[in-house]
Amino acid sequence: MLSSKGKYAVRAAAMLAEQFASQGWTPTSEIAEREGIPRKFLEAILVQLRDGGVVESHRGSHGGHRLSRDPSTISVADIIRLIDGPLALTPCASVTRFRPCTDCADIRSCRMQHLMRKARDAVAGVLENCSLLSLAGSGLS
Repeated sequence: MLSSKGKYAVRAAAMLAEQFASQGWTPTSEIAEREGIPRKFLEAILVQLRDGGVVESHRGSHGGHRLSRDPSTISVADIIRLIDGPLALTPCASVTRFRPCTDCADIRSCRMQHLMRKARDAVAGVLENCSLLSLAGSGLS
């Protein structure tokens, strides 16, 4: 399940995508107010997005945050993986962090792994093919 932190991160990143063309810095307070995200929670999210290379930050009275690269190159899946980890419902279905489930007796005879991989592929297909640009709206160039 997508966490509140993951949803907030996607919303904040989509707002920064809307601002990308201006190359200006968007204050944390503006993002928090417009997106209805608690400021302290947002600050922690923006640090994760910065550490993940998606967001740049600048301190000072004219500082704030902006995307580090074109929003057409950042997928919703990228944001969710940075904040919540793998998209798969089970670790044995994960492409990025595969491992056998802790309660699995033998992964080679697991009846659920194939189904969980199909579910993961379906979710990833949607989220990887949705860029921040398209999520933010078609009014951006």
